[in-house]
Amino acid sequence: MKTLCLALFCSAMIAGGAVAQSSTATPRPGPDSDQNAPLPGVGTLTEGEARTRLQADGYTSVDELKDDGKGVWTGKAMHHGQRVTVSIDHAGTISRSQ
Repeated sequence: MKTLCLALFCSAMIAGGAVAQSSTATPRPGPDSDQNAPLPGVGTLTEGEARTRLQADGYTSVDELKDDGKGVWTGKAMHHGQRVTVSIDHAGTISRSQ
């Protein structure tokens, strides 16, 4: 009887733990999308934080930063002597294009 009660208790605890788990993962792009593209999300950066992170990654003359309202900042900057368009998402992922 003790063994049965213990087995039922353990089963209930394991099942309860599995139900209580929830996903808080950041959405990731699908297999057919650009893996380096910035992702929208909560907890967006401020303009100052976006600028600081871009500068820390080697971008200079960062300007025209605009928030798309979904947590992605886009602007212009210099990188290795070239003027580029840069984007940085809420997680700090930076992408650039010519």
